[in-house]
Amino acid sequence: MKKVDFSNPHRKKHFDFFREMNHPHFNVTANVDISILLPFLKDHKFPINIGMVYLLARTANEIPEFRWRIRGDEVVEHPLAHPSFTVSTDVADVFSFCSVDFSYDSNVFFDKASTIMENMKTNPSLEDEIGRDDFLFMSTFPWVSFTSIQHAMHYHPSDSVPRIVWGKFFEQDGKTWMPLSVQAHHAIVDGRHIGQFFQDFEAMASAASDFL
Repeated sequence: MKKVDFSNPHRKKHFDFFREMNHPHFNVTANVDISILLPFLKDHKFPINIGMVYLLARTANEIPEFRWRIRGDEVVEHPLAHPSFTVSTDVADVFSFCSVDFSYDSNVFFDKASTIMENMKTNPSLEDEIGRDDFLFMSTFPWVSFTSIQHAMHYHPSDSVPRIVWGKFFEQDGKTWMPLSVQAHHAIVDGRHIGQFFQDFEAMASAASDFL
């Protein structure tokens, strides 16, 4: 990882302003077009959940600010951020966390994710590795096409790991849509970065064969 230095005085003021807030995270929720992506995943027999995790994690990794993390008075940039996402289990009616090292090679990622998810069904965990902040916290909420969402999290001190959630797909105007929520720490991620995330994900979903 490398240290991020704010050489621009206004950018440093922006960081300090939001870092001192009691609730510095902000959340954007919007519907994204998956009309091409969903049938592509089904036709190629790719697990839909893993496909979403891969493309969302890839989108986040290509925006440097999604790999920035606050550590005390400093900001560091990780070379990669790794998805830690929720999966159902066979031993209880609550979820398990499933952390998978991200790889741009989709075949490598799919194989790793499938193996770890299978293990988590019978050996669930709610713990991430202590001391690591190079995660992307992800979850699916497949029961509702939600229009907003709020996360449980520590506010004091607040962590700077982005939260990404997708919901129940629905049909409208001849297209398939997916509600997508992206939450991030405002001291390091601004509105234009989250806007870029949504634009980049839709572009990637429309050209799925180039990435999967």
